[in-house]
This record gives sequence, C-alpha cells and structure tokens, in this order.
Amino acid sequence: MVKLNKIYTRTGDGGDTSLVNGMRVSKHARRPSAFGEVDEANSVIGLARLHCGASADAAMQEADAMLGRIQNDLFDLGADIATPETDQPALRITEIQVQRLEDEIDMMNADLQPLNSFILPGGSNASAWLHLARTVVRRAERHMTELSAEEVVNVPAMQYVNRLSDHLFVLARRLNENGKTDVLWRPGQNSGQN
Repeated sequence: MVKLNKIYTRTGDGGDTSLVNGMRVSKHARRPSAFGEVDEANSVIGLARLHCGASADAAMQEADAMLGRIQNDLFDLGADIATPETDQPALRITEIQVQRLEDEIDMMNADLQPLNSFILPGGSNASAWLHLARTVVRRAERHMTELSAEEVVNVPAMQYVNRLSDHLFVLARRLNENGKTDVLWRPGQNSGQN
C-alpha cells in the first residue's frame, strides 16, 4: 500500500513532476499528460457510480461493481504509464485485466438491442456520465499513442484503454434499459433536408 503522510511537497512548483522511478519530467511531458487523462477518466467514472451504487436494481449494482474494479485498474494503469518500460519490476496492466473487460463486454452485449444508429450521449444519469467517461478514456488513449510513438508502452496497457472505451459504451447502453432508451442520432434532422 502507498502511505501518504504529506499531501503537498513543493517539489512540483517549478513545473516538473516525478515518475515512479524518481526521474523528474515536465508536467506537460507525454507521460504525465497520459496518466493525467487516466486520472480524469477515473474521476468521471466515480461520478457515474453515484447513480449506480445506491440503487436496489441488480443491473445497477453489477454496474457499480464493474466500475469499482475499473477504477482500481485505472490506478494500476496510471502507475504503469508513470513507470518507463525500462524499469523493472513495475506494476503493469496485464492481459488478465484486458480479458476481464472483454468478458464483461460480451456478457453485457448479449442482451442489448441491436444498434440501428449512432447513439447520442444521454439517457439515464449513469449512462450520460459513462458516455463522458468514454470520451475522456479516448482522449487518454490518444495521449498514450502519442507517448508510444516516442517510447515503449506496455502493450496490455494500450489494449486495456482501447477496450475500456468500448466497455463504457456498452455499459451505458445497458443502463439505458439494454438500449431501449438510448438517444439515437437522426442524421439531418434539423437541416431541413428531411
């Protein structure tokens, strides 16, 4: 476990931060940018959970449990990104975590209404927050791919973030009554072309 005795350290006042190995880098360098986006995604997922955990509905409780596991994984992912690949041993995202996401996606997707249109973010409160989390995860993925163009990034970490956005999309649909209350895109609806 991590022990934090002091929250502020003043070590970042000059615009740099420490990676897990102690190396100092600019706060706007690719690694801190990527793990910062992961942290933001984790925060948005926390907001989505506010609409799941207090519910007596079994699907909402299951969603809350999945999101709790994902939040823990996102701390692992942040640690993974904050540790250059040359440093061993290190906490890394594993294929087991990627496979769990895939298994959950398959399980949820089996009961969803077929997709006949793109979906607008919205529906239930939890779904709206999950759609926002999905877009933040996609941004984190873009930052991670930028990092991977310059440095080695753990392959399962890249796979995890890619699957996670799919997972959040499917879960958002599930919490919209298995897709029945999804908000559908109506191409050209307001353009006068229909």
